[in-house]
Amino acid sequence: MTPLEIADIIGIISFALSGFLIAVHYKLDILGVFISAFLTALGGGMIRDVIANKTPYVLSDNLPIILVSSTLFLSFIFKLHKTTDLEGKTWFIISDAIGLVSFAITGALIGIKADFNFLGVLMLAFLTAVGGGTIRDILINKVPSILVSEFYGTVAIIVGLITYFLHLGGISSIVTLTITFIFGVTLRLLAFYKTWSLPKL
Repeated sequence: MTPLEIADIIGIISFALSGFLIAVHYKLDILGVFISAFLTALGGGMIRDVIANKTPYVLSDNLPIILVSSTLFLSFIFKLHKTTDLEGKTWFIISDAIGLVSFAITGALIGIKADFNFLGVLMLAFLTAVGGGTIRDILINKVPSILVSEFYGTVAIIVGLITYFLHLGGISSIVTLTITFIFGVTLRLLAFYKTWSLPKL
């Protein structure tokens, strides 16, 4: 299994969980929960694949659907929708951070594979990481996280930047990408809990 495939699987599972949790928080019905989870987990990847001139992964392989469905099933079984607000918030922040960084890496790797330039790689990393969540937020009438949340989109750009330069330096491997993943998740969690943010006008 390649680093791209591993990161994609982690991202899909993590974002499916975060989509589930935010749907429960906003008291959506069963259909709303499914739409939220599927959009969060697969929306960014579909945008990525269209830009990279590929058939969307979700339309050509059954694995993404299986991963999202399994995550939702296990979330119901373990009653994650019954957690307290504090527990739900913690689960959401962690799963969302993991999904954000995983998809930033997959977006950058696909951009590199498609011979995109520096800007193209960063754009693909960013859109893959935040695309699904942004569509979800708009549907539930919530201000998208990239516009207000602490270092949310910034983390995706930083991770995409690191992934690009690892490739440029010829040192992109499962080890260096794992280190990048850990760094990105840690940065996102620190930004959230320490309320770091970019300057506002």
